[in-house]
Amino acid sequence: MIDLRSDTVTKPTPAMREAMAQAEVGDDVMVEDPTVNALEQQVAELLGKPAALFVPSGTMGNQLGVRVHCRPGDEFLCEAQCHIYHYEQGAYAQLFGVATQPVVTPSGLPTIEQLAPRVRGSDLHHPRTKLLCLENTHNRHGGVVLDYQGVAEVCQWAAEAGLARHLDGARLWNAVVASGRSAAEWARHFDTVSVCFSKGLGAPVGSALVGPTELIAEARRTRKALGGGMRQCGILAAAAMHALEHHLPRLAEDHDKADVLRTAIDTAPHLEIERPGPQLTNLLFFQVKPSWGTAAEFVARAREQGVAMFDLDPHRVRAVVHRDVSMEQVQEAGAILQQIAEQGPLNG
Repeated sequence: MIDLRSDTVTKPTPAMREAMAQAEVGDDVMVEDPTVNALEQQVAELLGKPAALFVPSGTMGNQLGVRVHCRPGDEFLCEAQCHIYHYEQGAYAQLFGVATQPVVTPSGLPTIEQLAPRVRGSDLHHPRTKLLCLENTHNRHGGVVLDYQGVAEVCQWAAEAGLARHLDGARLWNAVVASGRSAAEWARHFDTVSVCFSKGLGAPVGSALVGPTELIAEARRTRKALGGGMRQCGILAAAAMHALEHHLPRLAEDHDKADVLRTAIDTAPHLEIERPGPQLTNLLFFQVKPSWGTAAEFVARAREQGVAMFDLDPHRVRAVVHRDVSMEQVQEAGAILQQIAEQGPLNG
């Protein structure tokens, strides 16, 4: 099976397993795990922030990012297709009593004109708007890298409006490689940033939240309340450190493989590739035209022939290229998708 469902399906390499086996560990709840401490320092430096916190998942990293900026009765602004709003069960409401205002955009980045009228202040009828959340790269907008200047302008406006800024940077590493801008350049516009080690980089577990020392201390306290206080988790941190050293430098290869798959889909009948921006990464989306059938039918046919993907909407399919699929497998997948498109649906 050529598994293109997500870049979370990767397996640790033998070298990564060896690094995990050799990791020096301690009790991280007591801040005594030397490998976790080293990872947190490394990530904080990479993103140009004073402190970092290792967490089990990107969802926890994002929710802690919301929590350190908002209290019950507060709200945050976000893009309507973003991960925090779309894929995290409304955890900010379940856990923290925080509301949200989603903003519909064509490309994943709200404009100042869209955001400014939505900021609510001290009127006792309304929640208090405290935070702006962005996502980069943006998953449901096609893995697109947000426009850097647009991000800078929106975040400057938010700061002047008294709003904190949090970045869901689960795939920020991909944005760094595609844009040529460092992680610290992107992160400088935000108070807190979450980054992931198991998407793209190939670690089995883990994300990190970075930001000011006092906010990360607050996040550490809330992490414990959520059951995220891990003990000898240097074994996991060692995998993340190995990924940063050995896998991050090769991330551009995933983008190259994704371009090959896009080209194959471009030439297939009844399919239409999405190119949402000038800087594309390892995620690609395409439309299955009604003249062929539905996305679900297309995905089912592809799986029968050895290619696994996800259908997201009635006519939209997502494929994700990652380090565990070779260029040869990507070429094979492209040929299979072309053949399915040419054959038409079984009931056609």
